[in-house]
Amino acid sequence: MKVLRKQANSKSCIICGMDNPLGVKAPFYEMEDNSVVTLFSYRSEHQSYPGRAHGGMITCMLDELIGRVIWCFEPDKLAVTLDIKVKFRKPVPYDAPLIGIGKIVKNSSRAYVGQAKIYDASGAVLAEGEATYFKMPSAAITDADMHEELDVLIPDDVKEIDLSNLK
Repeated sequence: MKVLRKQANSKSCIICGMDNPLGVKAPFYEMEDNSVVTLFSYRSEHQSYPGRAHGGMITCMLDELIGRVIWCFEPDKLAVTLDIKVKFRKPVPYDAPLIGIGKIVKNSSRAYVGQAKIYDASGAVLAEGEATYFKMPSAAITDADMHEELDVLIPDDVKEIDLSNLK
């Protein structure tokens, strides 16, 4: 599937923050089907039991995927999570390549509902979530300059992502 645009990372976020030493540093891509995809790996710092990523870190990634997909439709909007429901299907490993996909399933002027899944390299679903977000102006969310915080673009040459083996 074709990548339309790479989204900027932030400086401090636990999932996308490039200056956060404990962060995942995940890249995010807007795809031709209006989904957001990330190719990432958790590290041992993100573990629960040995060999397994912590459920909180898994939930964080699902939340980030769904939270970012609004930018495919409304690139200047921010949103806050109202609720999130997560299903853990299989253990999520660390130090292994993973794929995350987020999409919007319902969108209105004030809120939206999205879904996300995390897959292993063989295409098996490891975790999935559904969340509702309330759209808000950035000034109502934080005093920080969001353009400065979300302005870390790490160029790469990813033009397509093969999602054909996902189940």
